[in-house]
Amino acid sequence: MALIAERVALAQSGNNPWVICRLRSGWGVMGDVQFLPGYCLLLADPVVPSLNDLRGEARTCFLTDMARIGDALMEVTGCYRVNYEILGNSEPELHAHIFPRFMSEPEENRRKPPWFYNWAKAVPYSAAAHGAIREAMRHLLQPLV
Repeated sequence: MALIAERVALAQSGNNPWVICRLRSGWGVMGDVQFLPGYCLLLADPVVPSLNDLRGEARTCFLTDMARIGDALMEVTGCYRVNYEILGNSEPELHAHIFPRFMSEPEENRRKPPWFYNWAKAVPYSAAAHGAIREAMRHLLQPLV
C-alpha cells in the first residue's frame, strides 16, 4: 500500500497519530516533521491519484478544505503567509502540503520553497512538542465540517 493510502487507512481506523480532524474532502494531518511549526497536509479521502481525478464539487471541496487549513494555521501560529503545494511526484496520491511561513525564518530560507530546508535534520512531530498546535487547529476546523 502506498504511503498516502496507508495514512488514510490509519486515519479511518482511528490509528493515525498525526490526525487533526476529518474534513469534507479528507483528513487534515500534521506533518511527520515540523521544521516549520504547524506544517500540515490534507490527504484526500477517498484516495485518488491527483486533483485532476476529482470533478465538480469534490474538487472544489478539496481546494476549500486546503485553504481552510491555511486560514487556521495563520490564526494558530501567527505566520505571515501560507504556502500550498500539491505535487504527487514521489507519492502519486492526492495530498496537499500546507506550510506556515514566518518572518523569523532566516532570510535565505524565507524566500525559497520549504523543500530547501534540511528535512533529515527536522524535528519529528510529537504530541508533547506540537500537540497544542494540533488541538488548536482541530478546535478551529472541527465546527465547520
